Amino acid sequence: MSTDKEQTPPSTAAGSDDILMRLETVLSERKQADPTSSYVASLYKKGLNKILEKVGEEATEVILASKDAERQDSASNTQAVISETADLWFHTMIMLNQLNVPLQEVMHELDRRFGLSGLEEKAARKPE
Repeated sequence: MSTDKEQTPPSTAAGSDDILMRLETVLSERKQADPTSSYVASLYKKGLNKILEKVGEEATEVILASKDAERQDSASNTQAVISETADLWFHTMIMLNQLNVPLQEVMHELDRRFGLSGLEEKAARKPE
């Protein structure tokens, strides 16, 4: 995962509660960046299919890291799960930004579901 950190100040523990919103801002800014100087800008230039390919790749890596962590309980395996999950979230946010879906909409959906039984929530969905 590359956030072009050389241009983005690192978060502190006290300010990390809004990291997703800050990241969304940076990802939006990268749409206008030079693709030769920004990993994120290069993904935007390559288009949605390339972004989706990265989301799928990162999802697979989360699965593999999780299976390793289950089999071999160690701090390094746990760190791999954390790292791969961060990569997945990062690339998912790039996908959302490419589709002009604000992160806040996803947060509202999670908030709407909070406190609902998973079975009730699933039953209330409209059939596709």
